[in-house]
Amino acid sequence: MDIAALVAWIVTALGGFVLLVRWISGGGLRQQQTGTTRFPAPLVFGHFLLAAAGLVVWIVYLAADKDALAWTSFGVLVAVALLGFTLLARWIPVYRAAPAGTEAMTPAERHLPVPVVAAHGLLGATTLVLVLLAACGVGS
Repeated sequence: MDIAALVAWIVTALGGFVLLVRWISGGGLRQQQTGTTRFPAPLVFGHFLLAAAGLVVWIVYLAADKDALAWTSFGVLVAVALLGFTLLARWIPVYRAAPAGTEAMTPAERHLPVPVVAAHGLLGATTLVLVLLAACGVGS
């Protein structure tokens, strides 16, 4: 279960990295000043950095086999999931809205690919469950 959680977390992180790069390249950081984007940079980068920190803690848990580290990873992952749900809630209305007239007025998050968003969310939920099961000692 531990390794399955690690693999799921890494694949989820890769999808998240693709989304982050697409948001930044679509002008997400520049749009912070104009208010065009609905994704505040602290929310985006908080989600990213917490997920990366949780993954590092999980890797340390795998090496050290300390239950406290598994539960710490799970707690961090819950926070990451809450930030992810917040991003999803902010993304859905932007995605459903009619495209703006000019590229400069289109929020960067409108360009996020739906399959990657869906896969990232589903894999994130899977990772959360696998980490919880591993922390509970299932499959060890």
